Amino acid sequence: MAIYKRGGVYWYSFVFKKRRIQASTRVGNKNDARDIERAAWNQLARGEVGLPIEGEKKNLTPGESLDALESHYRREGKASPQNLSSIAVARRAFGKKKALTKQDLEQYIEARLKTGRKPATINRVLEAVRRAYRIAKQPAPEIRHLREDNVRTGFFTCDELERVVEALPDDIKDFVRFAFVTEWRKNEVASLRWSDVEDGVIRLRALNSKNREPRQVVVDGDLIDIIKRRRGLRVVENRDGTTLCDYIFHRDGLPIGEFRKSWARACVAAKVGAMRCPKCESEGEALSCPRCKVATKYRGKIFHDLRRSGVRDMIRGGVPQNVAMKISGHKTASMFRRYDIASEADLRQAMLSVQKYREAERQKVVQMSAK
Repeated sequence: MAIYKRGGVYWYSFVFKKRRIQASTRVGNKNDARDIERAAWNQLARGEVGLPIEGEKKNLTPGESLDALESHYRREGKASPQNLSSIAVARRAFGKKKALTKQDLEQYIEARLKTGRKPATINRVLEAVRRAYRIAKQPAPEIRHLREDNVRTGFFTCDELERVVEALPDDIKDFVRFAFVTEWRKNEVASLRWSDVEDGVIRLRALNSKNREPRQVVVDGDLIDIIKRRRGLRVVENRDGTTLCDYIFHRDGLPIGEFRKSWARACVAAKVGAMRCPKCESEGEALSCPRCKVATKYRGKIFHDLRRSGVRDMIRGGVPQNVAMKISGHKTASMFRRYDIASEADLRQAMLSVQKYREAERQKVVQMSAK
């Protein structure tokens, strides 16, 4: 028998006569939840209540459905800050309702749009609601998807990257360089341990991969220097003396966590980002707007742009798409192509190539006419 928490209440789960019995205790106290769990078991054992009828469905509230989704994410290792944040927002909006209607969702969309929220932000919450109903196997109301017009197209040139890296703290410089070379995601890079490095190959375990598929990259080129530097920084001093850190990238022996503030400062210093006032929209380097006296917000290149940059450079470097997808971990060609961003320089080069081709064709026509 076992109890676990979903949202603010405990649930119990156990097997009785080869049937999984699972239900909410509707209490937030762990000891009370254990008493309820034991009482449920005893009632079944004494025959005071029957087993749930096969196929019988219970109508869950929106809050209970969201609890089921959170529990599912935690079991599957998908309880990322972004997923949990979307669930929390949905729970605040719909958690107290007994049932959810299309009108409730439309009112939520209109209210969020009036506050200036982007369609992509609203869609993440709506998607959490849709998944919650699917996981809980409940009939869901119609949930529409807002059209998004803010698809990111940012990428780094090598010069921009070096300027950013130069301004970053020393303990995350190689972390950023590695992400740029491999196109791996932030959490994937942060999970890497020295046990994942063997025979000149770095293996990303399926458990730490976003799509739950293992990947690998050969230690060559820039990765040779990165791994060499990291080996030299593996020894960590602590109260007991010195020890070898298990993580390839770490901060004083601990895995790399969030570094948004350091990233923002570095990008502002490298002139690939700026601090923008949410009121007057003026940009600069200050953390507070001198005119409006409010905190500024960072706008500019983001960490995920490193992934787009890597995909873009591999294609331009002549790497076949299927090989590039194996390295980056993209499962569909359509999503991979979204990361292959065409810059103004690419378009200019394309026009020059077309011009050269046409000039060569015209020259052939002239030569044939001369004959």
